[in-house]
Amino acid sequence: MSGTESPTARLQALFEGHRLTPTQRRIAHSMVRRAADVPFLSSVELAELAGVSQPSVTRFAVALGFDGYPALRRHLREVAPAEPAPETGSYNEYQQAVEAEIANLRHLAEALADTGPVRRAGRVLAASRPLPVLGLRAAAAQAHGFAYFAAKVHPDVRLLNEGGTMLHDRIDAAARAGASALLCFALPRHPREVVDALAHARETGLTVVSVADSPFAPVAKVSDLLLPAAVGTGLAFDTACAPMLLGRVLLEAMCDDLPDAQARLEEFDAKAAARGLFVD
Repeated sequence: MSGTESPTARLQALFEGHRLTPTQRRIAHSMVRRAADVPFLSSVELAELAGVSQPSVTRFAVALGFDGYPALRRHLREVAPAEPAPETGSYNEYQQAVEAEIANLRHLAEALADTGPVRRAGRVLAASRPLPVLGLRAAAAQAHGFAYFAAKVHPDVRLLNEGGTMLHDRIDAAARAGASALLCFALPRHPREVVDALAHARETGLTVVSVADSPFAPVAKVSDLLLPAAVGTGLAFDTACAPMLLGRVLLEAMCDDLPDAQARLEEFDAKAAARGLFVD
């Protein structure tokens, strides 16, 4: 592993290639979210963080090829030495939440050094006619924002931001109309309905692209392409600056594969000006 990689990247590399159980994915997810702290947590502390039993943490370490959790922790301390902690002692809880989001954005910037996954996802989404965009509960705002802007450059965007018995029907309708892909925004807490909907979408032949808070989010097993961006957990309700920005980056990549995207934007601007749509 490269010494220039972030703690998050080093952890993700450690988990790659291993078939993890749902409980083990939950532990991995918790470790990624607290990547800088994990080398210094006891097995009991990690178990409490992940909401699992201490023996589950031990089995997780063994599944990764270590003799036990102490061996895993020693390995993490060797490959992920402590980084200088930011001077946050004088920060109040609101400032700390902002600093945590800044760290999430830095991790996203590091991940985007490899543009391949986002460009592949952009091509897949640009080719889908129509393009269904799914996001329920906490992720509904992310889906709505993406769909709002995507509709200005893509000829047929269908927002799926309400669950219920009609959700599968709307996915079926999109597939019948010619859709080849579905974009999903998935954030904690992850609704079971989203996982079921993505499984159904794949059964209908759609390629599922997901923006999620972790490579080990529950939607990972029902996604063909998963793009991770961490959420902030320092406030009573999670903050999602990094997933929102990743959605805009994905939108940019999609525009690159829509040859008439610029013409559509210019047409919209002309019509908006003629209607006096905006005060400026």
